[in-house]
Order: sequence, then structure tokens, then C-alpha cells
Amino acid sequence: MHQPHAEPRRSIYYDYKVFKPWLPSAAPAQERKKVVIVGAGPIGLVAALELARYGVPCVLLESELQVSEGSRAIVFTRRSMEILQQVGVDRRISENGLPWRFGNSYYRGQRVFRMEAPHDADDRFFPMINLQQQYLEEYLVDAVLASPLIQLRWGNRVTRVDHNDGFARVEVDTPEGPYLLETDWLVASDGARSGVRSMMDLKLEGASYEGRFVIADIRIDLPLPTERQAFFDPVWNPGNTILMHREPHGIWRVDYQLPADESPEDALKPESLKARIDAQLAMIGHAGTPWEMDWCSVYSARALTLPDYVHGRVLFTGDAAHMLPIFGVRGANTGWQDAQCMAWRLAFVVKGLAPERLLASYSQERVGAAREIIDEASKSTRFMTPPTRGFRLLRDAVLSLSLSEPFVGPLYHWRTSRPHEYTHSALNSAGDDNLLFKAGPGHGAPPQNIRLGADDYLLDHLGGGFDLLYFTEGPAIPDALRQVVADTRANGVPLRVVAVGAAQPVAGADLTLADVDGHFRQRYGVLAGGAAYLLRPDQHVCARWMSLDARRLQAALKTALAREGA
Repeated sequence: MHQPHAEPRRSIYYDYKVFKPWLPSAAPAQERKKVVIVGAGPIGLVAALELARYGVPCVLLESELQVSEGSRAIVFTRRSMEILQQVGVDRRISENGLPWRFGNSYYRGQRVFRMEAPHDADDRFFPMINLQQQYLEEYLVDAVLASPLIQLRWGNRVTRVDHNDGFARVEVDTPEGPYLLETDWLVASDGARSGVRSMMDLKLEGASYEGRFVIADIRIDLPLPTERQAFFDPVWNPGNTILMHREPHGIWRVDYQLPADESPEDALKPESLKARIDAQLAMIGHAGTPWEMDWCSVYSARALTLPDYVHGRVLFTGDAAHMLPIFGVRGANTGWQDAQCMAWRLAFVVKGLAPERLLASYSQERVGAAREIIDEASKSTRFMTPPTRGFRLLRDAVLSLSLSEPFVGPLYHWRTSRPHEYTHSALNSAGDDNLLFKAGPGHGAPPQNIRLGADDYLLDHLGGGFDLLYFTEGPAIPDALRQVVADTRANGVPLRVVAVGAAQPVAGADLTLADVDGHFRQRYGVLAGGAAYLLRPDQHVCARWMSLDARRLQAALKTALAREGA
């Protein structure tokens, strides 16, 4: 019988709550479920909440009885916050996290590069915000427990997966013993050591890097801003790299590379940790400042992905689908894009609004994103941890040159996580005017946010279905377009019409947004009335027109729902 850890995890700043395990005696008759999600980490929790937004119930299985141990993922990007806004936890994160937008790179005591992430008045969220993963999971768990469509089963560990035609069967072990559970769809969000992936004998493709890093969270009072600090080739750790991040509650993350011949066991000995952290504090001018350890771990950089995220009735997301180097905060931030991309498609398939082949585009888009991220992250990883003598010589030459030549500085840029643009998605309309636009988000891109008021932004009003942004100053949406909208809704597909530009409410629109100064139209590259953007339920653009008619809208919706040939 599965016996999960029942004592609260130790932390000097976070109070862990231990939940009661879900036991099979609570429901002797296990009817087949619509969706079962394995793993209640950040990705599985968001996937469940996204499905619930579309009205799809699910069971969420978690082998532990409490949220994750240690701070783990701590940096969340603007796009991640926009996704987390959709599931209702963004305000708690904003209230408790530390926003930032600058990063510094140092070599031989000199700052050689300062990164500045873009931020303007149209952005609700900062480029990055720091918050420990335990708090994030707590907020997501609270949202899950408040949803009547999600059943979270703590202390339930999946031990076997049988793949059948039309459904999947899982064996689940609990403190009371095992039980069987059938589901139409199984979502694997069970992390880098995915048991589901192993049970299905699926192999990741890519590269693992030899460099190892220690993550150490310490409580210390340092008079430094909330900015990323990177130190290359420091005197106490020659040839290696150190990163530092401020976290809430007086915690600092110290992230340092190990010598090639040092084992993880030796690296995590208290005397080793103390010597390294004391040396780092001395190097930045804070020798002797008292500090206390909270949590530490060792990791190595990997750049791996499954070649396909859809295997029959089993879908993979997050680290179960790919393992990416953390340089550039790509872990959870990439996984949430997976969850958002997957959930609307799965919901539409479950509800009979789209054929199963719609899920193939999830794999196409997210495998493509993972491979692009791996290419970018590998460049950062080779700079941070040169894998060969040749790479080290090149890195050292860049470091030395940066002391006297400012143009070298941008080579330090860590290529931070960004929202992927599905430029070549099969869901993009081939018959629109995408190539005619000179500005605005193109095919597959997420929308650009627009500030509408003091605490009112465009993305506050989008998501949960298709959104049609129709630019007009006229009194009504054209009748032919309104008929397509009505027919689409009659078939059960959620489609919302947002009129942009008119000062008065527009007939046929669900919402009218005035654009008195033309700022909205300028950001979206709109030149005249009748232009339009069609956004998928995950907010990514799938079509845009300089002039929209009913036939083109109908065709774009058919493409976006993978209904060609139906």
C-alpha cells in the first residue's frame, strides 16, 4: 500500500498543510471518468482549472499529501501571469510576489551587461515576478478545491497504465490499497521523472549536459534590489557561474555551478554549502552577514523532449513531456503554455465540438515550441557551462573582451522564456490577410494587451472561447457576420464578439471598447473599419483580416476546429 509522507515538510518560512488522503472506500463504484490528470504540480493544477473553465470535469491524482518541497520554480513571466489570470490566481501572486525587469551580469567585479526587459503602459503584469512554488501551488490548490468540477485525490499514486482503444485504465495505489480507474482521456503531468512516461516506455530525445548546479535557499537580509544577478568566473569558483535571486519572506536563491569531479552528495554536505555561500557573500561585499539555510538541491541541465505529446488517449504536458534547462526560467513557464494549449482542445473534443484530430495540432505546436526552446536554451547552457575546451575558450574570450568592449555585453543575455508563436500551426487560416498587416500580433501569436482604464485591460475580457475582435465605428456588426456567429453558437462553440472603436455600444457585439485616440487600432495595425482578428480559446491569433466577410470567418472557424474534410 502506498504510504505518502504524512509529516509537514520543514521550512523556516512556509507552513506546510498535510491533506487527508482520498481512499477508494469513499467511492466503491468507480465509473469511467471523462479526464484523469496524473500529478497535481503547477502544470496539472492549471490543466484541471483550464478544463473546468470549459465545463469539463476531471479527477486529479496526486501521490503526495502536500504541496512541493522547496521553492523550486520561483520566476514567472508576464505570459505565465496572463495564463494564471485565466484561472483566477494572478491577484494573489501579484500581492505576494516580487516583480522585476532587470538582470545584471558581472565578470571580475565589473558589471559587463545589464538586461532590461520591455515593459510599457499596456502591460498589466511585469516581465517577471518572483514567488516560491509552494505559495503558487497553494493558490492553485485553493482554486481547485473551490471548483465543483475537479476532484483532487491526495495520496493516490498511479502504478500501472493500460492503453486501450477509446479509453485508458490506470491502477492507483492508496494508503487503503489499490483500485482501478478508467478514463476517456489521461493527462500525464507527473513531472520530469514521469511514471506514466516510463510505464508506456516512451523515450525523450535531446541532450543532457554534464554541469551540475546547487540550488540553495537562504534567509538573509541583503540590501540588494529584486534583479537577477549573474557572476561569471568568480574568484572562489573559477571557470563557473553563480546566479542570485531575491524571493519573498527574506529568502535569497543562490545557484552555483559545481566542479566536474564533485558528487551531489558531497556538494550538499553542510560544511560544503557553508563554505560556498560564505565565499559568495564575501565576494559581493557582505562577508559575515548571518544567514540560515531553508532548502537545497542539485540539478543538471537537460534539453530533452518527447517527439509526440499525444499517444492514443494519453496526453503529456510539462516536464513529463520535456525537460528544459532552467536558464531563462523555462520550466513551469513552458509547462503552463502546454496546459493552456492542450486544455481547450481536449475540452472541445470531450464535448463533441471538434474531432479528435484537433489534438494532433497540440502536439505539433508544443513539440515545435520545445525544440525551439531547446535550441535557444542550449546556447545559454553552453555559455553558462561550456561542455568542451573549445566552448570554454570561446566563452572566456567573450568574458575578457566584455571588460573593454560594450558591444559584447548582449552576448550575456540569457534568452529568457517567451510566449511561443505558432506561426506554422495547422489551425491558422490560409485565406486571411495576415501578410498584409504591418503591425499587431500575427499568426499563432498571443494578443498584445491594451490598457483600457485604471484597472482594466484587454486580456481581462478575453479567453474561454473564440474571440472575434471586430474594428468598427458603425452602429452594428454586419448581418452576415452576425449569422455566422449565431450558427457557431448554435453548434455549441463559444464565440464572443468584441467591437473596437465605436463610442457607443455596437449592436451584435457582446462588448464594445471605445478607441478614441486610435491607440488600439495602431497597436493592432488596423487601417480601416471592417478589419478583424480571430483568437482561439487560448488567446492565440488564428486569423486576421483587413476586411472580414462571412465566408472568410466561417472558413477560419472550420480550420481552427480541425473540421476540414469532416
